[in-house]
Amino acid sequence: MKVALKITGSLLDQIRRDLARPHLFAHERVGFLMAGAAAAPDGVMLLARGYMAVADEDYEVASGIGAQIGSNAMRKAAQAAYRPASTLLHVHTHGGRGVPRFSGVDLNSGKTFVPGFFQSCPKMPHGLLVLSNDAATGILWLKPGRPSVPIDRFIRVDQPIVEQWSSKYELA
Repeated sequence: MKVALKITGSLLDQIRRDLARPHLFAHERVGFLMAGAAAAPDGVMLLARGYMAVADEDYEVASGIGAQIGSNAMRKAAQAAYRPASTLLHVHTHGGRGVPRFSGVDLNSGKTFVPGFFQSCPKMPHGLLVLSNDAATGILWLKPGRPSVPIDRFIRVDQPIVEQWSSKYELA
């Protein structure tokens, strides 16, 4: 099973800018990426369609972790992913360069809260995404209660074709 995530460069840049903002007490920011999911010949293609930043007031004071968000943030994310039905990816950054790795806290907390995403969108896969300044790592649960699978491929889509094609012709 292969999983690919396709995202526009402008959306990815927006996410990185949001996650880089300081917070009054949290050591890092988190957000939620909404995506469509389509069957691909060798697995699943996720098509990023939007991002929701976690509001400042939805962070909770917590020691020993970079950030903790409350149930209000989770509810808002679930509502955003409800219609159109969307894959929900919890996203944060570890900064730096190169392929980032999930921390033990990331993986343990994801196993706790990701199953709740299936309550609002039961037919969509859901997961976790961690960014660096130039790469990403992700995991996806295709169904609740099943093991996660890695997101194998990240595709940044930039520079649309601006050349225009025409079917006009002259008669000889």
